[in-house]
Amino acid sequence: MPRDEVQPHTLAFTVDGVDWERLLQYIRTHPQQFSFKQLIFPLEDANTREDVEEMYRNCYDIKELGEIMGFYELRDIAFKNGDWHPYSGAGFFLTPKEGGHIQAHFQHSSQVDHAVATDAWDLTRCNIECRKQNRIAWRFFKNYVPGFENAYITKTCTELRLREGPRIVGDYMLTRDDVAECRQFEDTIGKSSFKAGGYHVASMDTLNHVAVVGNEDRKDNIQFKSDLAIPKDGGSYDIPYRCLVPQKVENLLAAGKCVSTDRPAYLRYLHQTMVTGQAAGTAAGLCVQRGITPRELEKDVKELQKRLLDQGAILFECPDR
Repeated sequence: MPRDEVQPHTLAFTVDGVDWERLLQYIRTHPQQFSFKQLIFPLEDANTREDVEEMYRNCYDIKELGEIMGFYELRDIAFKNGDWHPYSGAGFFLTPKEGGHIQAHFQHSSQVDHAVATDAWDLTRCNIECRKQNRIAWRFFKNYVPGFENAYITKTCTELRLREGPRIVGDYMLTRDDVAECRQFEDTIGKSSFKAGGYHVASMDTLNHVAVVGNEDRKDNIQFKSDLAIPKDGGSYDIPYRCLVPQKVENLLAAGKCVSTDRPAYLRYLHQTMVTGQAAGTAAGLCVQRGITPRELEKDVKELQKRLLDQGAILFECPDR
């Protein structure tokens, strides 16, 4: 991925001591200050802005919100005061602990672009810059956001979250259309229902679903297209075993973010990497037992699928509850 196109990397931190009731009071009285299309409502046209604002107005349990993104007015005031940086939006995920305790996890408070994941100098620059941005973001929440007055940081990540890096070219390449059409494959090793084409950008927009096509040096030759694809009818798509097998290398299996996909279908999210990691490990063990290569295993994956099912993996449909 070229340096000027790669998604920005980030460095997360987690905090405790938030007064959730005080924050919820602000959310209920300022619903227009929060994102109306985030992970809570992923399906296109599933909810109107009025629906979402009404949900915010009637939220009395913080656990109803998986992600809180926005604080637009407070953020813009802080930006004018020099208390916010221009490289990400303001918000956080909710992360549970034992006994139903909730902490705030800041995954998007720092973003650094133009950094290749295989370049040590780029990664060093990212580490330094992300920590600077996180200090700015934390000061903002402490000084501007209701409920964070007595909050404190419990941990910071020791490594960057690398959003984009090299991928293999496998015996099959999962595509945006596969995601959109909820395609199924005979050699499935797992499923995902996550959308394609949600790119992070180092701006206060945080996310961008539009890709630039053409020569940016010639303004008359720039085209824009949406890579966003949401699985139709709220369904899920299969991840084929062949995505784990490199085309030109024997006795190797890929897992995680480096499996074979086009850019929009990039399987970079945690639950997706768990699926491919489990499958790659199980397949490797089966290949050793049979004395065959991962590519030879492609001829018949039924035993691999049986073992994954025995481990609790979901390959074909969700089990009855």
